[in-house]
Amino acid sequence: MKDLKSLTLEELKEELKEGGFPAYRAGQLYHWLHVQLAEDPEEMTNLPAKLKQFLSENYTITRLQVADRQISRLDGTQKFLFQLPDGETIESVFMKYKFGNSVCVSSQVGCRMGCRFCASTLDGLRRNLLPGEILEEIYTIHRLTGEKISHVVVMGTGEPLDNYENLLKFLRMLTDENGQNLSMRNVTVSTCGIVPRIYDLAREKLSITLALSLHATTDERRREIMPIANTYTISECMAACRYYFEETGRRVTFEYSLIKGVNDSLRDAKELAALAGSISAHINLIPVNPVRERDYEQPDLSAVQAFRAKLEKHGINVSIRRVLGRDIDGACGQLRHRHIEISG
Repeated sequence: MKDLKSLTLEELKEELKEGGFPAYRAGQLYHWLHVQLAEDPEEMTNLPAKLKQFLSENYTITRLQVADRQISRLDGTQKFLFQLPDGETIESVFMKYKFGNSVCVSSQVGCRMGCRFCASTLDGLRRNLLPGEILEEIYTIHRLTGEKISHVVVMGTGEPLDNYENLLKFLRMLTDENGQNLSMRNVTVSTCGIVPRIYDLAREKLSITLALSLHATTDERRREIMPIANTYTISECMAACRYYFEETGRRVTFEYSLIKGVNDSLRDAKELAALAGSISAHINLIPVNPVRERDYEQPDLSAVQAFRAKLEKHGINVSIRRVLGRDIDGACGQLRHRHIEISG
């Protein structure tokens, strides 16, 4: 059966029309699903009983069950492990910032990209998430925390551009004026660099922020930590990011995980500055989160600050990601992987 939360307003109109119901009922249904965040047709008080029965018999409404919830005593960050109806699990994170509340969502169950510093890929890719399932991560966190969500980052488990069509539909529904009406400018999508899809996304001319997980300044070193680099070179990634900036007017962010002894030298900083400067990119430095199955270590604070200073000396706009949830399974994929290990 189709998932109602994964259907756009226009698709709902077509579904109800085929079921013999007037088109205006689709607007009411969409409002219940994406504004009131209803989880059952019986909650939809202005719908007739016949329509409620039709919906219950012919469609599903995605619901997520909380399999685990961790709350940081240090900063209030909350990490959720959600169980999907088919028993698979995904991670989502709720973070509080001065500018508002942000949710980091997963786009796939697992990941097949194989980045060596990321726990998300340890158990491989299970399946893609539907648009309604990604939306429900946000909706469920809102219900559980009672907090308004102002920003969304698609940086959780999975490679968003490897689930392109569902991602695109999710973005349009999240920002739909008939639903949550979140500003496109408050949405960031992170990719390891699937070049053809970056071009596709650019042509959509959405006002979202694109973040490229770069993490190295040479193809040789990038191939050591990111298998995607065997398919697309840094030069190809730069060309795609430049095209994205030209088509959307939105500056690209480079995500750069600092790994001690691997990519954190001042020479690396100089080379990174050259790459970022060529397309006016912002750089977000991320001291790597240690993953038990990997031997990567985080540089000490002085090394991180020296790296930042070198970038700024070259006129690059740079930030260091605020470390959140350090006392919980904060790194992407850690909580899910631990759950899989325990459950067998």
